[in-house]
Amino acid sequence: MDFYSLDVVVQVQALTCLAHKSVQAWPIKEYELALIKYRENAVFKLSTALGQRFALRIHRYGYHSDQALRSELQWIVALAEAGMEVPRVVPCSTGQLFTRVQVAEVPEPRQVDLFAWVEGEHLGFTESGSQDTEPVYDTFHTIGSLAAQLHNQSCGWQEPTGFSRHAWDEQGLVGENPLWGRFWELAALTDEQRQLLNTIRTQVARDLAHYAADESSASQYSLIHADFVAENLLVDGEKVRLIDFDDAGYGWHLFELATALYFEMEESYYPVARAALIAGYRCHRQLSEQQLSYLPLFLMARGLTYLGWVHTRPETQTAKDMTPMLIGKACQLARDYLKSTGKGRTANALVL
Repeated sequence: MDFYSLDVVVQVQALTCLAHKSVQAWPIKEYELALIKYRENAVFKLSTALGQRFALRIHRYGYHSDQALRSELQWIVALAEAGMEVPRVVPCSTGQLFTRVQVAEVPEPRQVDLFAWVEGEHLGFTESGSQDTEPVYDTFHTIGSLAAQLHNQSCGWQEPTGFSRHAWDEQGLVGENPLWGRFWELAALTDEQRQLLNTIRTQVARDLAHYAADESSASQYSLIHADFVAENLLVDGEKVRLIDFDDAGYGWHLFELATALYFEMEESYYPVARAALIAGYRCHRQLSEQQLSYLPLFLMARGLTYLGWVHTRPETQTAKDMTPMLIGKACQLARDYLKSTGKGRTANALVL
């Protein structure tokens, strides 16, 4: 049985059964569950009779190995210990950072973890664009500051034995089997669009190799969050908290900044957001103009990954809703990029 071919209502009912069984892994007795998000993972709000609140996350089958998930949670723990505003991991009664659960209603075992509830309002949602929960400059300045602090921690952190995460490197972005899928094979593409994406894939690969060869780039690669979108940022007064490390892995720091900006590029406030993000980042970590000149390259690479995401997850409502927009956005960005780079020069000539 292909679980994801079932009606979404049936999927949710089955995952709710699994969520109830998984709670047994923690010392929680009386509680209520409410689904708050279902895209790749299913996230439930768990409220106890004692007034405690948690976020219970059921993972998509096969996305991460146990070793990779354990590594993700270990990094989140380390970030919290370093003073970062991230969710607090709640270990199981056994001391393990997650549990594996299987029920008859779901055809395969699922990894489940638990976090203390994170207060705050979503900065915005990917599907609808950012909401003005704070003045744009202040918000993106804070986001840049948070990204720089995260990179500082990851560059100086000694990873525990057995630590393993995927890499958002050249192969992970535009190789033969990118992390999120072979975007050039997306069924919704026209022949013209497919040809354009194959051209831009070659150009991006060439420019990434050029970037990696730059001596100034050596210190710009470490663990990154890799999903620094408004939806994963919770605003609570003057604090911005970062959630959802599901896609965290090794990557270029500029890819992190590109992710924060990608869905803001058509907004009238984009120049303000970009300037604020960079200024906030520079408050905690060096970012030279030479480095910054490569930002358009990583914006282009980011756009391609989103096409891979919808290609490999066509059953999701997000893919159904967003595919036309993502294709149009990536193709226009590709045309602009190729025009500005002359198909043979690096991304340095393009300013976005």
